[in-house]
Amino acid sequence: MRDGSEPATVVREILDATQYMVIGTADASGRPWANPVYFTAHEYRELQWVSRPGTRHSENIAVRPEISVVVFDSHVVPGSGQAVYMEATATEMTDSPDFERTLERFNYGRYAEPAEHDLSVFAAESVRAPAALRLYRAVVSQHYILRSDIDVRMPVDL
Repeated sequence: MRDGSEPATVVREILDATQYMVIGTADASGRPWANPVYFTAHEYRELQWVSRPGTRHSENIAVRPEISVVVFDSHVVPGSGQAVYMEATATEMTDSPDFERTLERFNYGRYAEPAEHDLSVFAAESVRAPAALRLYRAVVSQHYILRSDIDVRMPVDL
C-alpha cells in the first residue's frame, strides 16, 4: 500500500485519478488478450466503456464475459506505483434494460461537463446496435491491491 493509506482509499483514489484501464479477456479456447480503454466507474463496482464490437476484446467478451482489469498510473517512477486489480463480468449493453442508465454513467460519470475536457457525449443511437460502437459495462466482483512490502495480492472490500 502507498503512504500507509487504507486499502479501500487506495482503490478509490486510483480509480478516480486514472482514465484508462487495461482489460484482460480470453477467447473461447482460452487465448488471452489485453487492451486499454477509456472508462468511467460507478461506485467503484461498475466500469463503463465504449468499443467496437469487432475488436478482439469485444469478441472475446461475447463468448467469455469473465474479464480481469488493471488500473494504474503509468507516469510514476518504477517501484513507486500501485495498481488496482479487478475480477469482473462484462456485458455489451445494447439489449440491457440498464442501457440508458449505463450510458448516463459513462457520459457523465467522470466529468459533469465532458465537453470542457474535450470529450464527446454519446447519444444512445451511436453506441447501440447497429451502430459501429457499443456500450459495455463490467460488474466488479473483487478488487485487489498488492502489498508492496511482500508483493502479495490483497483483496479489498469497498
